[in-house]
Amino acid sequence: MRQVSIGLDNINASEIALGLMRIPEKTTAEVVTLLETAVDHGVNFFDNADIYGGGDSERRFGDALAASSINRDDILVQTKAGIGQNQYDFSKAHLVEALDGSLERMGLDHVDFLLLHRPDALMEPDEIADAFFEMQKAGKVREFGVSNFNPLQVELLQQAVAQPLVINQLQFGLMHTGMIDFGFHTNMADARSIDHDGGLYEYSRMNNMTIQAWSPYQYGFFEGVFINNPKFPKLNEMLQKLAAKYDSNVNAVAAAWILRLPTSMQVIAGTTNPHRLAEICEADQVQLTRTEWYDLYLAAGNDLP
Repeated sequence: MRQVSIGLDNINASEIALGLMRIPEKTTAEVVTLLETAVDHGVNFFDNADIYGGGDSERRFGDALAASSINRDDILVQTKAGIGQNQYDFSKAHLVEALDGSLERMGLDHVDFLLLHRPDALMEPDEIADAFFEMQKAGKVREFGVSNFNPLQVELLQQAVAQPLVINQLQFGLMHTGMIDFGFHTNMADARSIDHDGGLYEYSRMNNMTIQAWSPYQYGFFEGVFINNPKFPKLNEMLQKLAAKYDSNVNAVAAAWILRLPTSMQVIAGTTNPHRLAEICEADQVQLTRTEWYDLYLAAGNDLP
């Protein structure tokens, strides 16, 4: 599997990452199979969060990792913190406590990446800087990033923290294309010309921030999966056509569409089905042409001026 280089340390991460939000519903043995399937297909990056399953996702991951044949030193583990009870909380006390809780649940002494999980309007950048310094000095975190931040929020935080913010995890996929739509509609007055996110895509490229595409197969906000969904006949017809051309599958083609963007990009695959994960991992075998990329974009219901 192709890899993407993340951060100043050029950490080599697989372009497909396994998202662990849904694993609490699985047994430890089933999660072991899922993790080992991921590694067998070249995935070395695992994404978690303290809020997933109320901590059960981290706990189940830790149990499965310990029971698996996987060497901790061969993989990259990411978790997220900052969502409290009915609030966002980037206070130093909360972040430090949250990280320690995550490490305990996963049975790890460090994570490779820690992301701040959605923006906190009450965040004090200097306080976060103190937390990051303490975490890194203790050897508990290698690199830092954010999730669902706009460029000004990143800049506000980056001016205080010493460590570069190397990742922004954002919803993106064939049915969630807002960060690129407005660019096509520059200097127009239609709804798609509105920049809701401050030029996230361009900002990420300019600052070498890896974009992690979450819910890449969802439409709307967790309304459902678009793959093989009769609501989207044109898109699925095009996915099937390209899957046949590349002797692959529709899951791989949809992931390849995301990875075709000329920037540092990962796809967070949130499936708990080992077979589907294996299909997604075929994305690096699908090299979409420029025409095919645009054909998929238009088949998803988008337009070009």
